[in-house]
Amino acid sequence: MTHQALIARQKEPSTSELPPRSGKGRRYLALVLLGILLVAGAALAFALRLGERRALAKETAALSVPVVTTVQPKREAPQQELMLPSTLQAFTESPIYARTNGYLARWYKDIGSRVEKGQLLAAIDTPEVDQELMQARAARKQAEAQLSLAKTSAERWETLRKMDAVAQQETDERSSGYAQSQAALASATANVRRLEQLEAFKHVYAPFSGVLTRRNTDIGALINAGNGGSNQALFVLAQIDPIRVYVEVPEIYASTIHPGLAASLELPAFPGQRFSGKVARTADAIDPETRTLRTEIDVPNHDGRLFPGAYAQAHFGVNVSGARLSVPVNALLFRAEGPRAAVVDSNGKVHLTPVVIGRDYGTEVEILEGLDPSENLVLNPSDSLEDGQSVHVVKEGDHS
Repeated sequence: MTHQALIARQKEPSTSELPPRSGKGRRYLALVLLGILLVAGAALAFALRLGERRALAKETAALSVPVVTTVQPKREAPQQELMLPSTLQAFTESPIYARTNGYLARWYKDIGSRVEKGQLLAAIDTPEVDQELMQARAARKQAEAQLSLAKTSAERWETLRKMDAVAQQETDERSSGYAQSQAALASATANVRRLEQLEAFKHVYAPFSGVLTRRNTDIGALINAGNGGSNQALFVLAQIDPIRVYVEVPEIYASTIHPGLAASLELPAFPGQRFSGKVARTADAIDPETRTLRTEIDVPNHDGRLFPGAYAQAHFGVNVSGARLSVPVNALLFRAEGPRAAVVDSNGKVHLTPVVIGRDYGTEVEILEGLDPSENLVLNPSDSLEDGQSVHVVKEGDHS
């Protein structure tokens, strides 16, 4: 050990020579440290709570603004196909009644038979009419004989009167008898003609060319003249070429429908096929109850494939007047005051705009008034959505 190290060691006091620390100082130091720790912990807890409150406020504010998806209305084509339900009808259809009493002796045509105008359909046995006709003819012969006698008598009396052999009164009586006999013969002749025409009705003829759609009688059935009471038509005859179709066109399209407009029919019985025709005429008046225009379409039916009574869809190619839009049906609010669209402006504010709905396409509806093609509509708007409410717009698919 060097001399300097030895001197330094001698100068260092030993542990036993240091003055002892008091217990009071140590307790004070511990309390100070504890206070510092408590203050730091409180500050940390306050900072954490403040951060949580700010995060909660921020989240609450964000949740108070609904997140919505928007869509824009679509323009409809200026010319579109108008499709309306309809029912096929015969161009001419007539029930055929008997015009005389009797019993059905024979029928010659059954349902489905195609007949020509004037063709015999049935024969009726009319014994009572036959007897009345025989009696009327005998009465006419009697009237003819009386007329001949009255004429001879009147001429003879006229000759005698010229010779002053008879009185003028007697001559006038004979002339009056002759005139009465002439009237009686005319009456008897008219009665014979009436019964002859009535007997002619024992043969039932087709009034026009067509097809028999019904036969309501059979051999031996009692036939009553006319269509009063419970009498039934013997046959129903229909002309099915061309076929006639009546369509009720909505009022908003009435101005586009006119005679000569091309139309076509689509039937479930002929999938994928269309039968072409033309508008023959319209009622030129709107039905105030249905707000529709009654329109007739005539369709050629030379091959008889179209049957009266069948259901069909009538198609028209019409020009749309004015701008018409279509929107998804889930972009509208249906409230007591009427349908509304939730339109979002550039500031993210919602405006509940009233709209006028046209046709319903199922998933989409036609809008006639109230919207502009550039406007953004809220999809699936909530019933609680209010006018002027702020919303957050996101693109479809960005909700995640």
